Amino acid sequence: MSSGIAEVTPRPRKIGQSIGALIAGFFVNIALTLPTDLLMRAIGALPPLQHPMSDVQAALAFGYRTLFAVIGSYVVARLAPYRPMQHALIGAAIGMVLATLGAVATRNISLGPHWYSLALIVAALPTGWIGGKLREMQMARSERQLPS
Repeated sequence: MSSGIAEVTPRPRKIGQSIGALIAGFFVNIALTLPTDLLMRAIGALPPLQHPMSDVQAALAFGYRTLFAVIGSYVVARLAPYRPMQHALIGAAIGMVLATLGAVATRNISLGPHWYSLALIVAALPTGWIGGKLREMQMARSERQLPS
């Protein structure tokens, strides 16, 4: 006889896949950011290395880096074996820690406006949430399209 309570079988934790999803998301972010930085420097939109950015240049860099962080978070969520939003936010939290370490390491070096480092820290979690949300919306859309 059934007790009326649905039995829940926990999914086995797939740590390797989770770590792989996080690494893939960071790789995508870096693979997009580095060539874009090089291109922006080559065309003069960003200054050469070791020269400070202006506010406009920092806003440009912040814009494309934020977009790339969303894409990287989506990749993490897409490759996550379960709980895509949780994976995207974990990746974003790691990114926030890295951005904080970068801000601390460069606090006495004038590479641009001070708001830039702080903006990267503040934007980390929201970009992770957006990437995870995009994946959740995609999953919901595909579930609605499945034939009954």
